[in-house]
Amino acid sequence: MDFQNLILETEGPVAVITINRPRVLNALDGPTLAELGRAVARLGPEVRALILTGAGDKAFVAGADIAFMRGLSPLEAREFARQGHAVLTALEKLPVPVIAAVNGFALGGGCELALACDLRVASDNAQFGQPEVNLGIIAGFGGSQRLARLVGPGLAKEMLFTGDRYDAARAREMGLVNYVVPKEELLPVCRDLAGRMARRGPVAVNLTKEAVNQGLQMDLASALALESDLFAVCFASQDRAEGMDAFLQKRQPAFSGK
Repeated sequence: MDFQNLILETEGPVAVITINRPRVLNALDGPTLAELGRAVARLGPEVRALILTGAGDKAFVAGADIAFMRGLSPLEAREFARQGHAVLTALEKLPVPVIAAVNGFALGGGCELALACDLRVASDNAQFGQPEVNLGIIAGFGGSQRLARLVGPGLAKEMLFTGDRYDAARAREMGLVNYVVPKEELLPVCRDLAGRMARRGPVAVNLTKEAVNQGLQMDLASALALESDLFAVCFASQDRAEGMDAFLQKRQPAFSGK
């Protein structure tokens, strides 16, 4: 299956998806979202970490494609938003860590795409924002929901109400990104981070992601009950036996992901 608007590469246990529409700053339209959904679904069990980035150094994703949206009817706009929700939720629910390598603009749908990832690493020229109010619309790919959960409602409302842009340093202060690095170091840093995660026990990493993501939607007592159940599930895995044996034998573990 060939992609027209993105590139999917795999290097060992780390996959890289690059949104590849540099002529329009990697803006998201319906076909690009559909390709992203297919790429996410194609990832096999050998992939233990995913990096998501944009082609070129000007933009991660500059937003949803305004030329594409301009002619949408209300019903078509709802379907476009729902398409975005479905694809970003599939990305969010991947059992492996997903790192957004944010190079340049991450505005509107681009910021929302980054929010659906587990971690965000920004180049020092990155800019974030939810400028939808400047177009007379609201965030439609989860920005009104995921942003508040990540940075808190006050900062989220500031971004959403003003439509202002925020540089990488300010995004780091807000807790929107994990690291800010020189743009030439962005992918090497992300590859190193993804590689370290890929070398850990895959079953444990996957269950940890499930515990955090599901626990955030629960009250504390329910979330702690979930954690204890998933902790117990680890003890049914070969990875748990291998990890503990390797520790006791003072050697590096050879995890199988089973």
